[in-house]
Amino acid sequence: MPTLLITGSNRGLGLGVAGKIAAAGWHVHACCRDPATATELRGISEAAAGRLTIHALDIRDFDAVRALAGTLKGKAIDILLNNAGIMEPRQSSFDREDLSQNFGHVNYEDWMTVLRVNLLGTAYMAECFVEHVAQSERKIIANMSSSLGSIEKNVFGGWYAYRTSKTAINMLTRNLAHDLAPRGITAVALHPGWVRTDMGGPKAEISPEESTSGLTEVLLNLTPSQSGRFIAWDGSEVPW
Repeated sequence: MPTLLITGSNRGLGLGVAGKIAAAGWHVHACCRDPATATELRGISEAAAGRLTIHALDIRDFDAVRALAGTLKGKAIDILLNNAGIMEPRQSSFDREDLSQNFGHVNYEDWMTVLRVNLLGTAYMAECFVEHVAQSERKIIANMSSSLGSIEKNVFGGWYAYRTSKTAINMLTRNLAHDLAPRGITAVALHPGWVRTDMGGPKAEISPEESTSGLTEVLLNLTPSQSGRFIAWDGSEVPW
């Protein structure tokens, strides 16, 4: 049975993708910070009849990441989906009128927190679980990015902390694609679209169902020839 390990699976896009991959017959290791409050995820786990296992994990806690990798030692992971991420520590919805991440307004401690979660947490997950991925048949590491991290598509500025974290994830992904190619591992960055989630806000362009269905289709059909690419939820390529 193919296996997915996904972070940030208690709500939004992570919850949707975890449910869809489990429904496709995969085993899913679904990670979230507080399983006790992840009511919907626990419901999916019960319906999946043993195919979805929930793990408590905060990717800012490197000791916990390493411990989970040890717990799962010897278990192949076909897709490692690094989905967990934050827009800012207070986690308000995306709003172009919000000045908190604009030049001259950024709290640098908050910026460090965003980088710790979005970039360093993702990098450490890849490092700790690379052996699990290498043991699998599909050998995929997918990192959730955003078009806000695209330099070419930056047409309105602002959002310094979030943008730079996602641009850095894109470079991390390209590095992984090069460095892990000898082991047959495919690494891609994903853009989920601007989605009506808690993070995306009510003005976003697409529904969670559209995004998660598209992301699931992309993940299930990735090929080694796509390694190092930046791929949107609809299968199109996003410019760097």
